[in-house]
Amino acid sequence: MSADFNNMTLDELRVVLARDLPADAAFDGWTATALRATAERLGVDADVAGLVFPDGALQMIDAWFASVDADMLDACPAECLATLKIRERITTLVETRLALLAPYREALRRAQAILANPMNAAVATRLGWRAADVMWRAAGDVATDYNHYTKRAILGSVYAATLLIFVNDDSEEWADTRAFLARRIDGIMRFEKAKAKWTGGGTDRHFSMARFLGRLRYPAV
Repeated sequence: MSADFNNMTLDELRVVLARDLPADAAFDGWTATALRATAERLGVDADVAGLVFPDGALQMIDAWFASVDADMLDACPAECLATLKIRERITTLVETRLALLAPYREALRRAQAILANPMNAAVATRLGWRAADVMWRAAGDVATDYNHYTKRAILGSVYAATLLIFVNDDSEEWADTRAFLARRIDGIMRFEKAKAKWTGGGTDRHFSMARFLGRLRYPAV
């Protein structure tokens, strides 16, 4: 094993491997073959790399998405986000994630196929929630009540839907994806205003979270 990695813990190696894995997962899927290729390219012993991801594909994808969370925060420091309106903060954070994912869209497509398996629904939900939570916290959200959950549920739904557009977007600089995202974020802002009115004593108490999320994912034409 390369001297650079001799003293690393498995957790530290996980971070290193996760950032390079997508380059090989694009060709070999999220498999042991891809992991071996990444390990060899970096100079990490293949057997040690196998110990880093004993649970296979889902663990690799989880680690990759965690690296995207971290890189997004590095690219969007709090002092820069603080100068933006909340809508602009969320847009900036999501678009930064897209830029980080852009070189690995085939790996993302393969990850989506795995996460779409009903058996992996719990993991997919957890990863989507985590991404939304990281973004809202970076945007300055400190809610701990009902708002904490609704904001993350809605942004998670919007982000997941945006990624489905993104992996097949051949427009210049992802113009179609950006337009889709802008419409969905408009939906989030409208919801926040409507929610404030609804929770503030309005007469219509028949709000449905499921119906609203469905409209964000599949808006009426």
